[in-house]
Amino acid sequence: MTISVDFDECLKDSPKFRASIEGVESEVTELEAKLEKLVKLCSAMLDSGRTYSSTSKQFVNGIRDLSVHCRGDETLSECLEKFSSSLNDMIDYHATLIQVTQKSVKQHLHNFVKEDVMKFKETKKHFDKRSEELENALNRNAQAPPKKQHEVDEATSALLAARRSFRHVSLDYVLQINVIQAKKKNEMLQFMVSFMDAQSSFFTQGYETLKRLDTYKKKLAEQLHQLVLNSARDKRDMEQRHAAIKQKDVSYDDSMVEFNMEAPNGVVMEGYLYKRASNAFKTWNRRWFSIQNNQLVYQKKLKDNLTVVVEDLRLCTVKTGAESERRFCFEVVSPSKSCMLQADSEKHQQTWILAVQSSIATAFNERREDNYSKLERTSSMSTGVFDFPGEAKPGKEKGLEQVQSIPGNAQCCDCYEPLPEWASINLGITLCIECSGIHRSLGVHFSKVRSLTLDSWEPELLKLMCELGNSTINRIYEARIEEMTVKKPHPGSPRQEKEAWIRAKYVEKKFIQKLPESGIRLRRCSLKRNQRTNTLEKTSKPEKPPKPFLKPRGKALPPNPDVNDKGTVSTDSSEELRDLHPGALLYRAAALQNLPVMADALAHGADVNWVNASDENKTPLIQAVTPGSLVACEFLLQNGAHVNQMDVHGRGPLHHATIHGHTGLVCLFLKRGASQTAVDENGKNPITIAIDTANADIVTLLRLAKMNEEMREAEGVFGQQGDETYNDIFRDFSHMASNNPEKLKRKSHELRTSTL
Repeated sequence: MTISVDFDECLKDSPKFRASIEGVESEVTELEAKLEKLVKLCSAMLDSGRTYSSTSKQFVNGIRDLSVHCRGDETLSECLEKFSSSLNDMIDYHATLIQVTQKSVKQHLHNFVKEDVMKFKETKKHFDKRSEELENALNRNAQAPPKKQHEVDEATSALLAARRSFRHVSLDYVLQINVIQAKKKNEMLQFMVSFMDAQSSFFTQGYETLKRLDTYKKKLAEQLHQLVLNSARDKRDMEQRHAAIKQKDVSYDDSMVEFNMEAPNGVVMEGYLYKRASNAFKTWNRRWFSIQNNQLVYQKKLKDNLTVVVEDLRLCTVKTGAESERRFCFEVVSPSKSCMLQADSEKHQQTWILAVQSSIATAFNERREDNYSKLERTSSMSTGVFDFPGEAKPGKEKGLEQVQSIPGNAQCCDCYEPLPEWASINLGITLCIECSGIHRSLGVHFSKVRSLTLDSWEPELLKLMCELGNSTINRIYEARIEEMTVKKPHPGSPRQEKEAWIRAKYVEKKFIQKLPESGIRLRRCSLKRNQRTNTLEKTSKPEKPPKPFLKPRGKALPPNPDVNDKGTVSTDSSEELRDLHPGALLYRAAALQNLPVMADALAHGADVNWVNASDENKTPLIQAVTPGSLVACEFLLQNGAHVNQMDVHGRGPLHHATIHGHTGLVCLFLKRGASQTAVDENGKNPITIAIDTANADIVTLLRLAKMNEEMREAEGVFGQQGDETYNDIFRDFSHMASNNPEKLKRKSHELRTSTL
């Protein structure tokens, strides 16, 4: 360590010593000022560095946001992501540099100024004080009179004490001077070395980070060069195309309107059309229409949600709007509504009509292919337990042909439009798409609409459609249109006219014939199509005035004489039923399986759940069970018959079907929600009755239905619609009951199995 002030000189308190400490004091004062200035400048530099890092961080985040925005362009997105990541690393290195610099300044310079220099100043104060005291003691000692010995002694003692204290303090001061002189060098050197190491590390890390990007930057430069060339070429092509288009007037260029059934984005066609509003003013608004996902939709602005005009193109038809007050109009008609649209030109109109028609055809083909595939999968997975050789289940196409082949069914029942593809299952008629929409608006208590091509059809429901038909129902509901000279709507009639006609026909029932004037004669009706009989026969007016038609509700209908003790209907039954009110007529017709007369009774206001008090409180549905008429029961159920209504013995339709061994009816009632736990007056439920009669088929059905119900309850509200095996078995029973009922009439002794 270098000695700045000698201790010997300190003891001498020589002028050289005094000059030395004065030089050191001046130097320390100047050093303190410079170090404080350096610390302030370093703090300002660190604050600026933090601001720079924060701002740079925001800049890098902006680059990353731009990278996310450009994620569709792989090259640009990758470039922004790589460079932003490298810049972010360099900002982190800079933050580390700031932390190291701040630590070095505080550890070396700041502490040196605040601790060592301050300690030096405190020691100097003590030194100056003792030096002054020594000077005063020397003066007093020199001035002491020789004749006054006590003053001489006091001055001598004070001088010795002051000199002893001064030497002690001066030695400490010299030590502090030498220490601070040595330490200032160490601290400043350590600060500079630490600071430069941090700078070196910062720039080295930055260099290595950027060096790793060299290969990628070269590759990017090549791509950039190619992009510049491509951009110049594209700009030249666009300028040429722009010049060519400017020379051509495209304001009425209909060639730009076209549709593509195999468009990759699923949009078959799109463009502007005028749409007539459904408000009272019938205003026309221009909207952007498109055909996509088998739907016709439109929107006003790109950000607006799509408004669906037709949810499923398979449920609509399109025709030209010849009666519209505007040109180039066409109408899209669906069961629920119709929409009038207007194109800009005739060619535009025809293109849109063709696009809608092609989309309808494509949707039907896709649906049929899906159904055929599903049917093939179902057939390949079938266990074959209930299938029999030579037994074919009718598909939708065959069902459509069967229903349309019934007299009158080849045209719409209400407007005569050819090839109707919709039906009302409770009325047993076929309808066009527009009339079906009107029927749907009446409510299911008047008409239940179903598609002949899109919906699945149970065999019993298909057979029901074949037992009635448009001709039969129109003889009931249009019996008086000739004498009333009422004009029936035609296919081209406005929707409002069709709706008024349908409401007058089915809701208000203005055109039906009064029963006493109809002269209805009720006979047993076979369920085979080729043996159907016309039960509505107009006769001449009787010589005697007819009896009153409606009888009081309190007067009950006597038991049916046509049903024998074995539960079968006599084949020669024929009875004049002028005197029966509609409920009684429905009751008697149900026992004789005569669907046309049942439909006539319902048209005249018969209660489908009418109770015959004189015949054990039986209902028409229970009457139809006795002869085992699957179609008659289905007809009553579709028209609102209660499947759990009991007779006086506490037996419902399911009890009676079990007692008589009608397996097909048991299957039908179970599918319609019949109660399996209801007990009769003897305390027996259907399954105990089936066990007593040794009917294994019915026992199996009841137990499967009970098991399926328990499975659904266990699965809760989110459970599935039953077990697939259960559904397959019931489907097979339904087919057999409708197409091969003799296969369900096996003898009891053949059915005693281990199941019992």
